[in-house]
Amino acid sequence: MYAANSCLLRRLVMKIATWNVNSLRVRLPQLLDWLKTQPVDILGLQETKLVDADFPYAELRDAGYHAVHNGQKTYNGVALLARQPPENVVRDIPGFACEQKRVIAATIAGIRIINVYVVNGQAVGSDKYAHKLRFLDALRAYLAEELQRHPLLAVTGDFNIAPAPEDTHDPQLWEGQILCSEPERSGLRALFDLGLKDSFRLFEQPPKSFTWWDYRQGAFRRNMGLRIDHILLSPALAARCRPSRIDVALRKHERPSDHAPLIVELDSPATA
Repeated sequence: MYAANSCLLRRLVMKIATWNVNSLRVRLPQLLDWLKTQPVDILGLQETKLVDADFPYAELRDAGYHAVHNGQKTYNGVALLARQPPENVVRDIPGFACEQKRVIAATIAGIRIINVYVVNGQAVGSDKYAHKLRFLDALRAYLAEELQRHPLLAVTGDFNIAPAPEDTHDPQLWEGQILCSEPERSGLRALFDLGLKDSFRLFEQPPKSFTWWDYRQGAFRRNMGLRIDHILLSPALAARCRPSRIDVALRKHERPSDHAPLIVELDSPATA
């Protein structure tokens, strides 16, 4: 009876996750081990730092995952992994001139998934900061169009924005700084204004919940982090959302990414 109920649960719940791996070449063994213990249905990866020809398609296929990738050497790079084959794959933001590989989209199991790695911005007022704001404007226009076509839409990724003071370990220290400045937060709120929901905040969460910690100053041990990785859901998917969680265990590994995965569960339409 337990086994039968477990099979039913797997059919009725879909798990979507996002993780900035900060070099898939380094983190691949951790990823493969994690997928064994956390068999998510869809996973968005950021900062793969690989060209498409070097992406580990075979290893992921052996682990039970189809993969599509939008990569470049040394920097950036995004991928989608899924139990079911991704369809209608689109790389980059249509019409937005940017050589950096930061966006990949596909339809998986009837859900449109857009995986993004938003520009870091370096410092408020810098050229890279201005590019970040232009990227956010282009992303908003793209998502507005996608929402019209795909009521079931999820946006996964490293947004490099902490939405509110409570998403930082020290609001006074971070207020107005890169990742927390008002123009950046306004750019993220513009996505919420489209109707997209921050899945992590749909339910009460523990205080000091973060997805990124600097490698320096013992930041992870001291929980000096930021919540900058997000899964945004269209209203139709938000209605099916269960509480999200951050899997901090991977941040405890030797040679970890500086980010931890974020996981959200969705009820099937039959149980929503």
